[in-house]
Amino acid sequence: MSTNPTIAIVGSGPIGSTYARLLVEGIPGARVIMFEAGPQLTDRPGESVRNIPDPADKARAREMSQGPQSGAYREALGIPAGTVTEGMFTARQGTHLFDFGGPGSAHAATFPAAAAATNVGGQGAHWTCATPSPAFSEKIPFIDDAEWEDLIASAKELLHVQGAAFADSGVGAAIRSLLAEEFGDELPEGYGVGTLPVAGDPQPDGSMRWAGADVVLGPLIDPASPLSRRFELRDLTLVRRVETAGNRTTGVTVENLRTGVSSFVEADVVVVAADAFRSPQLLWASGIRPAALGRYLTEHPVVISTVALDAEKMERFASEADLEAELKRRSQNPADPVAAVNRIPFSEPDHPFSVQVMYSETTPFPMPEDAPFSKNRWGYVNMGYGLRKHPRFEDGVTFDDNEPDYRGFPNMTISYALTERENAEIEDATARLRRAGNALGVFVAEPRLMPNGSSLHYQGTMRMGQSDDGTSVADPWSRVWGYGNLVVGGNALIPTATAMNPTLMSVAIAVRGARRIAAELGAVEASREDAVHAGA
Repeated sequence: MSTNPTIAIVGSGPIGSTYARLLVEGIPGARVIMFEAGPQLTDRPGESVRNIPDPADKARAREMSQGPQSGAYREALGIPAGTVTEGMFTARQGTHLFDFGGPGSAHAATFPAAAAATNVGGQGAHWTCATPSPAFSEKIPFIDDAEWEDLIASAKELLHVQGAAFADSGVGAAIRSLLAEEFGDELPEGYGVGTLPVAGDPQPDGSMRWAGADVVLGPLIDPASPLSRRFELRDLTLVRRVETAGNRTTGVTVENLRTGVSSFVEADVVVVAADAFRSPQLLWASGIRPAALGRYLTEHPVVISTVALDAEKMERFASEADLEAELKRRSQNPADPVAAVNRIPFSEPDHPFSVQVMYSETTPFPMPEDAPFSKNRWGYVNMGYGLRKHPRFEDGVTFDDNEPDYRGFPNMTISYALTERENAEIEDATARLRRAGNALGVFVAEPRLMPNGSSLHYQGTMRMGQSDDGTSVADPWSRVWGYGNLVVGGNALIPTATAMNPTLMSVAIAVRGARRIAAELGAVEASREDAVHAGA
């Protein structure tokens, strides 16, 4: 190992950025090189496109993230255009389908909405910024509660999480009151109706600067910081292989997509943090093939609807002045208005759902002017019930060495099915969604289950475990079993069935992995220095 270690990171989203930040800060002299197959979208690397004020510039940034596919393929697969709604769980602009129907397309008939973003910042440039914490059985059982709380606290700091970003909204408070009347007696203390924690920085004018990978990278992308001199981001650079010798990685082979030139980059540690499909695909292509690789795929089945708020019900808890204040707040940033967003968190045993309720003065789909509840004075809420998918070996992605995909990697086939257990919870969630909607107003879009893959919250395909028993890919510190210096990161490591947005949880897992790397490399450096002093 070199005196000043080099760490290669594959993927530039919030997880890769967490490793970059903590390793540069935690290992004096360490150099981090981050590789991203997609382009940089903004002058500030990894910034959320939600912060781009000009609608045309924002649309262009999203289009740049969509890889080789286009929206026409998405519609051809039956994913309704009307469900593309910021703040919900549905597939959004800025992503591209894996099964896009063209040459080199993946095979995902049972998981048709599987999608990804290819750009600096990854999904962190496009996400809703929702950052609820895992609870009850969502948490990883082999990390004790005290350490887990510390990891979550560090993750919140890295992501700039705000716990009460919408608490001052009178409209939001009225929605909470109506939902609490309906459900309050059924929910455990501390897990009732509340505001949704989000990642971002409130601005003096009432708008929000949404967090992306840029806030995680922090000083690494600040030219005035000395730490930035030990960090390098290479966009439009595709990692073709993780190279190994015995039970260690030696570095990565990369292709500069601008020039087509390939090269080898030596590294003391390699961190693979692309996404839940392309990370295991890279490991497979590199000959690194644990039995659980690609298996145990989970996501969040989602039941969604839109409700027109009832004036009489809302006016029990909010005034016209509250409504005017909410509309004024939203109008201050028309490109991405800050809305009152409420939630009912996951709890057990009686509420295994993560509910988001987002206020909007318009519907996410066009309504005829003469339609009932068109231009509803009190506006609308878009509601989503996120559910659990319980891990099974049968659900997952496999790779075919004899069929290249559009990038020349072994092509993917995704197999996935909802079981009686999930279907029962979907039925329960749909009934509860109807109760929530009736408590607030009138449905203008009936509750419906989104196509498999719509959540974009793909988990489990590189799951971590307590022992190398064939049911996990990584150890409790995110190292691939059998490879001491190969680390994986992202939602794919989550081994539990969860119902909430997973980014905060995955950053917490990455904090744990990065701390272990820093401690081990720091110990190596300390022993080397001791040897030098002893020799002197």
